[in-house]
Amino acid sequence: MAGQNFVDYVKLFCRSGKGGAGSAHFFRDKRTAKGGPDGGDGGRGGHIIVRGNRNRWTLLHLKYRKHVHATDGMVGGGSHSSGATGEDIILEVPLGTIAKDFETGETLFEINDHDEERILVEGGKGGLGNAHFKSPTNQAPRYAQPGREGSEAWMILELKLLADVGLVGFPNAGKSTLLSVVSAAKPKIANYAFTTLVPNLGIVEYRNGQSFVMADIPGIIENAHEGKGIGHRFLRHIERNATLLFMIACDADDIKKEYAILLNELKMYNPELLDKPRVLAITKCDLADTELLELLKPEIPEDVPYTFISSVAQQGLVELKDLLWKVMNEDI
Repeated sequence: MAGQNFVDYVKLFCRSGKGGAGSAHFFRDKRTAKGGPDGGDGGRGGHIIVRGNRNRWTLLHLKYRKHVHATDGMVGGGSHSSGATGEDIILEVPLGTIAKDFETGETLFEINDHDEERILVEGGKGGLGNAHFKSPTNQAPRYAQPGREGSEAWMILELKLLADVGLVGFPNAGKSTLLSVVSAAKPKIANYAFTTLVPNLGIVEYRNGQSFVMADIPGIIENAHEGKGIGHRFLRHIERNATLLFMIACDADDIKKEYAILLNELKMYNPELLDKPRVLAITKCDLADTELLELLKPEIPEDVPYTFISSVAQQGLVELKDLLWKVMNEDI
């Protein structure tokens, strides 16, 4: 997925429709000069609705749509006729999209299912016609309710990617290279920090026609939970990955320390992330011989299953897939 086509954050000014006014109408025909009240209700103003669509993977289609306005409801008529409802505006979004109020930062809801609909901004209620106000002491009410005003607010839509395996590691840990080798995805690869600025998704083929989705997510740095680097943009995508694949290069100064830093960043952002299954891949192992890899084993954390791989030399990739598949399906 091209970086310029992946949009995971949009800010929209949303205005729902105003409710139509009720009617203060009285029944009249050629035989009835002074009939009773028969004013209908005003129509509801249009809602702004968010709908989940499993065929969308980005918010690109909303990037340049800064203002979203629903139409007003129509005025009620005679003969108890209700006014037409304002047209709802439906915003289709990928699964995993979160809606937030920009002013308060409050999370309003999250869309997780196909065709799931939630009202982002509610339309104004239509006013009641004068027929509702008839009583024994007031047989001819000459008033009706006005429609309620619609609502307006700046809203934020944020996307969290949904994948079976999310790649976690410092910049240049080999995440993009791995994804390019095990799937048809073509992420940008270069030897400098933050080559990956947006997530990339790839479908990894497994045995017997089975497959799983892997997400290459922008590299984490220390204190990313405080927003450093591209911290929060990275970390929110991790939340919707079922299994986390930690990747640390074999030439790292201290594998245990790097692993601890990565774990701490996830914990500081959201402690629930530590409940996800984890696998550790020691990468770039084509740079080391068998003897050196044996010497590395005592330096590997003991509480996580691990394997040695080289994406460039395509070493250990079958073993990695087997390990990931086993961990993903342990609870099934």
